[in-house]
Amino acid sequence: MAKICHIAIQNFRSIRAMSWVPSSGINCLVGPGDGGKSTILDAIDFCLGARRNTSFGDADFHNLDVTKPIVISVTLSDLPDALLNLDSYGDFLRGFDLASGKVEDEPRHGILTVLTFQLTVEGDLEPVWSLFSERAERDGIERGLAWKDRTALAPARIGNYANSNLSWSRNSVLNRLTDDRADLGPELAIAARQARTSFGDQADKRLADTLTRVTRVAQNLGVPVGASAKALLDAHSVSISDGAIALHNEAGIPLRSLGTGSSRLLVAGLQRESAETASIALVDEVEHGLEPHRLARLLDSLGAKEVASSLQVFMTSHSPVALRELTADQVFVVRKDVERHQVFRVGAQESMQGVLREHAEAFLAKSIVVCEGASEVGFARGLDQYWVNNGQASFFALGGAYVDTKGSNANRCFERGTALLRLGYRVLVLADADKPPTPAVVDAFHAAGGQSVTWRAGRALEDELFLSLPYVAIDKLIAKAIDILGRDLINDHLKSKSAGKIALGDLEGEWLLGEFTPATRRLLANASKGGGWFKSISVFQDVARDIVGPNLAMAEVGFQELICTLGAWTHAG
Repeated sequence: MAKICHIAIQNFRSIRAMSWVPSSGINCLVGPGDGGKSTILDAIDFCLGARRNTSFGDADFHNLDVTKPIVISVTLSDLPDALLNLDSYGDFLRGFDLASGKVEDEPRHGILTVLTFQLTVEGDLEPVWSLFSERAERDGIERGLAWKDRTALAPARIGNYANSNLSWSRNSVLNRLTDDRADLGPELAIAARQARTSFGDQADKRLADTLTRVTRVAQNLGVPVGASAKALLDAHSVSISDGAIALHNEAGIPLRSLGTGSSRLLVAGLQRESAETASIALVDEVEHGLEPHRLARLLDSLGAKEVASSLQVFMTSHSPVALRELTADQVFVVRKDVERHQVFRVGAQESMQGVLREHAEAFLAKSIVVCEGASEVGFARGLDQYWVNNGQASFFALGGAYVDTKGSNANRCFERGTALLRLGYRVLVLADADKPPTPAVVDAFHAAGGQSVTWRAGRALEDELFLSLPYVAIDKLIAKAIDILGRDLINDHLKSKSAGKIALGDLEGEWLLGEFTPATRRLLANASKGGGWFKSISVFQDVARDIVGPNLAMAEVGFQELICTLGAWTHAG
């Protein structure tokens, strides 16, 4: 069962250069739109696919530069014995070191023996398929692969037209499942003749007058038609090939009429069944046409839950539902810059499995705000809604997402942020400062290119709000807390934090004066934290949108600067 162990692409569409060592099982490519995910699938398909009429145009060249050839190299391991024959392919057999992920030009003991298949397209737009090794190129030795071997190695494309695999057409999955197809020929020819004869018997009755007139005219002109012309189906129009045989349900309805999702689901299962003859599958937008429960079933049928799957799958996805069904080792982030594309395995970064389960949508984003807890998530979302209401672009519209690290460890948000930076994401950490993180962890995050907004020394979010916002906003915060928890509970919290000295009624004098003393502000902050007045995403979202945003211009300058930093970063995405 052949597996792809290395892919190299040069000057193909959006990809100037790329080198990637994929997994032997599921390879789910994620990343921003137009980032090259589907191009990678097409590159594999064009290089290994058994097609006789693949065409290329100038648009297939990177930046339309036809002076630089398209070169796609796919290296395969676990090859059938026929392709490992030294007499036939000795000049092209190479080695692949799993430990280093490098292709070596000479095979040796202890590494995989492989063949590299190469597709080259020059400016004349004529594709050339060949086997490749450096020594063969140096010695001027050229060789292709026999068509039957190309057909055996060709990947199955499970796309929007997956129902083409539900007939016995050339290279369909049904053909791969059928051991003996040659015997169908005579039966197909007989079926075609019977169809012509049966139609003719019926047509002669309905077209008798016309046939009589045709016969008379032909005989008068000396055209040989015999005793009577007949209306039969044209022999060229009724030749029946293998592709005319299709799957039907018990009522005789062709299965190719199934919906897109059902067709994909069935073809994926059949592809798994035929993995011994075609072990590589390509699936673009795996979620297309499937409800979440059927998507999960499709991924299972492709081997998502197996430690060692017989099928190697290359897929793309924009669905958090799909990502949650996968492990971090099965998800790969595609990134591009001016010089090259890179593909990062999510599982290579520590603790990403938990993030994938809880915040799968973040891996589909461009920019991520890593929040210490739910309070920061709600607060950032509420500010974003306030800015949107005032004409700014939404953080979500700019490709943003939030990750909640649950607040149990001051270092965690910075550690997660560093891991996400290594996967190519743009990251900002939003965190409290009442439990300071380890300086080395913070420094490593900033050194990797991350940015952060942390509240001032010793302060949590509630401290910043009650110590920085103007009186009118504090008044609204208290009213919000009373509305959520009730006067009695708020009163108890204030008495608890003041050792019984101050109750809610004692603040009425300050209310009447239109200001709160620093001591009262500190008491309110402590009571708010201890009593969990706003401790949820939805409540802090309301607080930020309806109270903080409208009153920010009157807040203490240092707090304003922190919020402006957050706003500038989110809108720069």
